[in-house]
Amino acid sequence: MKRFNGGYLITEGLTAIVSHGLMSFVAICIIVACLIIMGSFSLVAVNINYNLGLLEDKNEFLAYIDESLDDDVARGLQSDIEAVDNVRSVTFISRTEAKESYIADKEDSALYEDLPDTVFRNRFSVQVDDIEQMETTIDQVEQVSGIVKVSADLEVAQGFVVARNVLSGISLIMVVVLSIVSVFIVYNTIRLATFHRREEIAIMKMCGATNGFVCWPFVIEGLVIGLAGGLIAFALQWAIYELIGKAAESPAASFQFLSLVPFGTMAWSVLGVFCLAGFSIGVGGSLLSIRKFLNV
Repeated sequence: MKRFNGGYLITEGLTAIVSHGLMSFVAICIIVACLIIMGSFSLVAVNINYNLGLLEDKNEFLAYIDESLDDDVARGLQSDIEAVDNVRSVTFISRTEAKESYIADKEDSALYEDLPDTVFRNRFSVQVDDIEQMETTIDQVEQVSGIVKVSADLEVAQGFVVARNVLSGISLIMVVVLSIVSVFIVYNTIRLATFHRREEIAIMKMCGATNGFVCWPFVIEGLVIGLAGGLIAFALQWAIYELIGKAAESPAASFQFLSLVPFGTMAWSVLGVFCLAGFSIGVGGSLLSIRKFLNV
């Protein structure tokens, strides 16, 4: 009885799944639902971070230079701004370049061609490394001698940061709560199967079967249920993500300004997380359910 028989243990575990087909199906469905909800929140957080990164790459603010400074002195301020923490790059924009950019944005550009360059200020275009520290960076740039004004739109950047932090917090809470719920469901599913086989377990224990020999079929049962839930959840998550991606690309979509991370670039990571979560939930639920019946 103590001899390890892998084929027998696997067969027993798989047979138990079939014998309690309805409960096994319910357990798999619960795991799938929980993983999809957890995965959806996590993918939203990933995409918020991704778009925030794109925003950091593109976002910039303008630092206007004192009009009394000539071009050479104005250009010399660049090194002072580059020395500020969190500044990624600094680009000098002359009055002439500022005028050309202003006219290019106007539909009736011919009306503005006679404007003198002196109407515009020399300025710097400043990009930052960390958008969360952008406000602090602006304050520091404003302190640079020769900079008289800074123009920046912080609302979009701050909105992304807040959304990311909130969704990250919600995702973490959902992962923890739904993991506990999933373990509880699997625990009760296998516990019910174990209860019906309690006499068989008692006889095996009295005949000298080790705890490991008794536990393995239930562990395999939980493992198969968990992995099946993880694989099904992965397939459904991919399909749902692709549907949302197509909807986002539709001309009628109101959030076309957002870019979605291609699921293919995350597929192996998502599959690994789902399988690991399914494995942990299934095996954890099995070990918890069998524990009390081992004391014979």
